[in-house]
Amino acid sequence: MKKPKVLIVDDNPAVLDGLKIILELEKFEVVGLFTNAKEAVEFLEKGNADVVLMDIRMPVMDGIEGTFNIKTKFPNVKVIILTTFCEEDYIKKSLSFGADGYILKSSDAQHIIDTIYAVLDGKVVFDREIALFISNTLKKEASSFSGNVNVLKNELTERELDIVKLIAQGYSNKEIANFLFISEGTVRNYISSILQKLQLQNRTQIAIYYYKNFF
Repeated sequence: MKKPKVLIVDDNPAVLDGLKIILELEKFEVVGLFTNAKEAVEFLEKGNADVVLMDIRMPVMDGIEGTFNIKTKFPNVKVIILTTFCEEDYIKKSLSFGADGYILKSSDAQHIIDTIYAVLDGKVVFDREIALFISNTLKKEASSFSGNVNVLKNELTERELDIVKLIAQGYSNKEIANFLFISEGTVRNYISSILQKLQLQNRTQIAIYYYKNFF
């Protein structure tokens, strides 16, 4: 079985070393340790990785800008924000730029490992604190967009609304297909339709849309 390749980006050497030990014990292949996101982007221009564990506050290029660059240039690479900061601006920007997960450094080792496997399986993973924060803060903003949101809601079919909810809950395409008794190809077609109707770019933005307007 192919080992998942992981990049770790954090300006704290102790964090880099600790995560490397944890992941290698779990049989991940740690292909790079970097102290800023610019180094990670430069690595991906020549090498490859499946997942990036990304801190936020770093010199040269922070994790927010790094997430944007990686998801723009290398959309198949999964990016998990791993940080101590649960702040509105960081959460909104990282998720809008396509981060596949946002978890806190207070997480235990098993949670970090489980999150990596989950995003590799196509899920979007938020820590419970992050999910509650998203639902509470974005719900307050929904009223200012209510007119447009209602129009967009009316454009979605009942099945598309079901899929929006399942994506927001972190289910992969395969799991959605099994749950709704349809093929994965049909799920992908529905997602393409949802993205087009809502003028969104990826499934992470679908999850944000759900938390903003339905949760």
